Amino acid sequence: MFRFLVSFLIPAIVHAVSPGEVTTALSKAVAFYHGKAASHGGYVYRYSADFTLREAEGIPGPDTIWIQPPGTPAVGMAFLDAYEATQDESCLKAAVDAAHAVSRTQLTSGGWDYSGHFDAASRAKHLYRRDAEGKLIDRKKFPQGEAGWHIWRQREHKDTNYSTVDDDVTQAATRLLIRVDHALAGKDEEIREAADYALNAIMNAQYPAGGWSASFDTWPASPPPADKYPVKAGNYPADWPRKWPKDFTGCYVLNDNTHATLMATLLLAWQLRHDERYLAAAKRGGDFLITAQMPEPQPAWAQQYNADMQPVWSRAFEPSSVSGRESQAAMWALLKLSAATGDRKYLPPVAKAITYLRKSLLPGNKLARFYELQTNKPLYFERGEGGKGFELTYSDKKASSNYGWVWDSELDAIEAIGRKIVRNEPVVFPRTEKERWSSPPTDKDISTILSEIKPDGSWTESKDERGIMRDASGKKTSPKGGVIYSDTFVQNVRALSAWLKMKGAKS
Repeated sequence: MFRFLVSFLIPAIVHAVSPGEVTTALSKAVAFYHGKAASHGGYVYRYSADFTLREAEGIPGPDTIWIQPPGTPAVGMAFLDAYEATQDESCLKAAVDAAHAVSRTQLTSGGWDYSGHFDAASRAKHLYRRDAEGKLIDRKKFPQGEAGWHIWRQREHKDTNYSTVDDDVTQAATRLLIRVDHALAGKDEEIREAADYALNAIMNAQYPAGGWSASFDTWPASPPPADKYPVKAGNYPADWPRKWPKDFTGCYVLNDNTHATLMATLLLAWQLRHDERYLAAAKRGGDFLITAQMPEPQPAWAQQYNADMQPVWSRAFEPSSVSGRESQAAMWALLKLSAATGDRKYLPPVAKAITYLRKSLLPGNKLARFYELQTNKPLYFERGEGGKGFELTYSDKKASSNYGWVWDSELDAIEAIGRKIVRNEPVVFPRTEKERWSSPPTDKDISTILSEIKPDGSWTESKDERGIMRDASGKKTSPKGGVIYSDTFVQNVRALSAWLKMKGAKS
């Protein structure tokens, strides 16, 4: 009995972690993933432990890589984090290979589709800028011209030349190229040129008001014309349809944080390249958020606006509304821009939105994804008759499971960072997306990561749904040895690298 009480009262001892141990783990993890998981330098979402199965959104072929995070750019940037923390050249080589995979799946429109292909048959169907070995393809003619939703909504080249900024696709690919180019001091011409081309596409695709659409399938040779897209303030429509109009009416999109990640990409380019063009474009993005902020009684942001700066429908379950999630992303973007530039004009819109959103909180410190225009009632969707389609409702009792209808409030963190900026205090921005580890990671976090790594440098998962994949026929299976996730690899490597940098700074 005495022994039991003593063992109960003494806290569990955390394994003392040394920088050398973390350095070894990082090098081993990168070597494993680069050596085993890579296809043409690129990656997908998950693999069976024996690498006979690969999965992303669907079952990709052996020569298909994924661009959408946590695919190739996310893995490549984790490699680069490891290199910056360890100075292990093999980590840099892995990042360079990922950057080449990205540059060789860049489209003539300037950005990337969700996935990229290296088999000859698939490459022949897409307007890639380079061949599979990295040589520029001499295309005498490819789709290009005036930018703008009036061109892109025609989707004339969507199957061959589709660049998307949805889900951080083109942005993440561009950030990887920028970071690797910086690490190489511009010595890899292919990587540097691909980054230049992508950044020019992002800037040329920006509207006069400073916003962006979600996609484009022609090279934006010139920006959207001001006469077709005049700068207007956010405003409420006289009325809006309660049923999906079956039309993606564009043109300014904040959905899934697209606008915020575009601004972050431009700020990174400015910080690493010191080119004022990128800062100017990021500022125009900030000016758009000021302009697009809705007036009272809902001074926050919509998920999508038309050219008259009125909230409009996107997909069948994304109505004309004010959005809790996208509003928080907009506020983080404004705070980061203010911190980077020292310009305080980006702060008052944040303060106004915080006041409104605090009054709109749901139980459990949550925000609704959608608030009805003017009434501010939370909106949800239920499946239609026979499980088909979606029906708008004010009740979450039968809300469909395909979407996140509520979102964690980040208002306290946003307000705290805003106050630090006002007081000219140093700020460290927290990661706003879900992470397994704290930021900065603790010794306990690192001890857990090291306890989970296998001798070969892998992290495998086998519990519950995390241990299930689909085979080539689409059937669910539990692979022997478990499942290897790119997201787990990225989070673990980022945490180990951040901890190692932190310990180096203290020593």
